[in-house]
Amino acid sequence: MPIIPEPLQPEYFEESFPRHTFPAYAWTTRPATLPEAVWTTETTHRDGQQGGLPLTTEQSLHIYDIFCRFSGTSGAIRQAEFFVYRASDRQALEGALERFQGGAPVEPTTWIRATAKDVALISTLGIRETGMLASASDYHTFHKFKPGGRNQAAQTYLEAVKTTLDAGIRPRLHLEDATRASMDFIKPFIEAVLEISQAYAPHLRPKFRLCDTMGLGLPYEDVALPRSIPRLFQEIRTFGLQPTDLEFHPHNDTGLVVANCLAAIRAGCGVINGTLLGKGERTGNAPLEMLLLHLSGMGYFQEQAPDFKILNELVELYDQMNEPVPPKYPLYGRDAHRTRAGVHADGLNKFWWMYAPFNVPELLGRPLEVSLTKESGLAGLIFMLRQHLGIYVAKDDERLQQLHALLAQEFDQGRQTSIEWEELAPLATRYFR
Repeated sequence: MPIIPEPLQPEYFEESFPRHTFPAYAWTTRPATLPEAVWTTETTHRDGQQGGLPLTTEQSLHIYDIFCRFSGTSGAIRQAEFFVYRASDRQALEGALERFQGGAPVEPTTWIRATAKDVALISTLGIRETGMLASASDYHTFHKFKPGGRNQAAQTYLEAVKTTLDAGIRPRLHLEDATRASMDFIKPFIEAVLEISQAYAPHLRPKFRLCDTMGLGLPYEDVALPRSIPRLFQEIRTFGLQPTDLEFHPHNDTGLVVANCLAAIRAGCGVINGTLLGKGERTGNAPLEMLLLHLSGMGYFQEQAPDFKILNELVELYDQMNEPVPPKYPLYGRDAHRTRAGVHADGLNKFWWMYAPFNVPELLGRPLEVSLTKESGLAGLIFMLRQHLGIYVAKDDERLQQLHALLAQEFDQGRQTSIEWEELAPLATRYFR
C-alpha cells in the first residue's frame, strides 16, 4: 500500500472552484495575447432566424429585452444584429434602436450582403454599424459569382465597403467560410479594405469577422491553415488590427464551438458572435452563456457580471414558442442538473458539492434535482423528500422503506419512465404527513 499524504482538511482547490462564482482559470502562465477586454455580440435575430427560429416583431423585442437585462451594465453583450429584408424585421430593429437610444445596453446593428443595393436599404435606418457578407473561400467565390473567382468577389465587396463608408456607417466584413479560405485571398482583401478606409473618420474604421461557417475550425496552433483558429487570428493581426477590430463567428457542426471560441480569444480576438442558448443554423451558433461562463472564469466581468438567472425567462419563452431547449442542453436544459443515479443522489445528500460543478442554485437560479428510476435507490427518495418537503429521513426509516418498496414494484413490473415529484407528491404526503 503506498503512503498517501493525509491532509488535516479536505483539499477542494477553491482557487479553481470558488464557492460563489463560476470555476476559475488558475493560470500557470497567462497567455500573452489574451485581450485586456472581451465581449460578445448577439445574432439570434439574424442567424437564429436563419436557422429556423420563427420570430414575430413582438417575440424579437422580447428576446432583445431579455438579453439586455441579462447583460445589464456588465458589457458582456454589446451588439445585436438584425435582418432588414422583411417588414417585421425592420419593425423589430426600429423597436430595438428606440430602446438603445433610451439607454438599453445592447446596440442594434444590421446584416446585409456586400452589395450597393443592400447598402442603400440600410442607409436611412439610423444604424451606426452593419455586418456585410463577404464570402472568402473558393467554395463560395467560384460558385456564387458569374463568372466566378476571387477578384470579382473582392471587387464587389470593396465597392459595397466604399458605399457604406460614404453613408457614414461602419462596415464589419464577415469573411464567410474563413476556415476553408486561402490567405492569398483574405490578406490582400483586408489590406484593400484598410486602404480604402484611411480616407474616412477613425470611428468608421472597419471590423473583420472570421466565420467558421461549417464548424471545421480546430483550436490548435499545431494544425495548418486554414483550419487552425489560433493561426488565422495570428495571421490577420499582422496588419496591426486590435482585439476590438476582430470578431469570431463559429458554428458547432463538429462539436468544437466553445473550444474554438476560447482559442480565438487566446490568440487575440476580442469579440465573439453567437446566440444565447445556441440557436442557429444546423447544430447551432456559439452558445454565449457557456462562453461567458468561461470568460468569467478567466477574470473578465469581475466588477459587474451578467445575470445568468435571467436566461431562465428565455428558456420559458422558447418553450412557449415550441422551440424548446433540449433536455440535456448544458446549464439550462431540463436535465442539466438532474441525476437519476443512486450513487450521485447519495453524494448530493452527504455533500452536495460532490455532484455540482459550481453553485448552480445561486448562479443560475436552477435547482439540483433527482428523478427516481430503478437505479435511484433510497438515496434518490431521501433527496427528493428533503428538497420538496424540507424533511430529512434516515435510510432505515420504516415509512421510507415502505414507500421505496412501492416504487420499486412499479419498476419491477416493467416501468421505463422516471418518477417525478408531481407524481410522487400524493404518496409522499400520505407517508410523511
